[in-house]
Amino acid sequence: MGISQEISYRLERLILDGGLAPGQKIPSERQLANRLGVSRAIVREALHELQGRGVVETLHGKGSFVASIVPTTEDLDDRSPLMHLFAGHPRTLYDLLEVREQLEGQAALLAAQRATSIDRHRITKAFRLLGNTDPLTNAKPDHGFHQAIVEASHNPILVHVLNALKNMMLLTVQASVANLNPREEMRHSIMKQHKQIYQAIMAGKPDTARKAAMAHVRFVGDSMRNLESQGTKMIRMPLVTGTSEAGVSTYT
Repeated sequence: MGISQEISYRLERLILDGGLAPGQKIPSERQLANRLGVSRAIVREALHELQGRGVVETLHGKGSFVASIVPTTEDLDDRSPLMHLFAGHPRTLYDLLEVREQLEGQAALLAAQRATSIDRHRITKAFRLLGNTDPLTNAKPDHGFHQAIVEASHNPILVHVLNALKNMMLLTVQASVANLNPREEMRHSIMKQHKQIYQAIMAGKPDTARKAAMAHVRFVGDSMRNLESQGTKMIRMPLVTGTSEAGVSTYT
């Protein structure tokens, strides 16, 4: 990694950690150069890289500002700034899982309360498809099962928020399948958790469904953290829009 790339990476970390908020003006090149101990030319090159990825916006005569990287109405695709940040910063996988835990827990609760006969049919179909596919390559059926539950919540705001993040959510499922499913004990735990979520929703037990959904996502996050702490290289599955194929990159 070159010096300018290292500086751009450090600036991205500040954005991800909230040290630089969307819309906030970035310190001047001179200030950044003094703070980071590099030349202004290096800072300028780093900012240019971030601008090219849509993370930073430079306004003539006003300076550089953190771009708005949070999606609104459009889906995130693999070209969006937030997707670039996800791919380049390993910890964002766990940030996404924290979001999934809360939102999918609520979706499961609402689905248990509100699912229609058509919703139940779709969830059952998705659950059976999940069980009939290769657990080592079943990221899309896995995601489809969770998506069917979200749609059965009949909360348009919740559906919209998760739909706007669907590509990033799929990335977390791909990471789970790639890192955990090859391990038999973890694979069986995940299968059991999916069944618990399904049964709770079918039985119309909102609290049980919420707890099961949250426990499932928490298990995925905790398991990957444990593997990473043991020195295992985590496999990331960057999404290739419009296809089921995905590239693989690893992070220590």
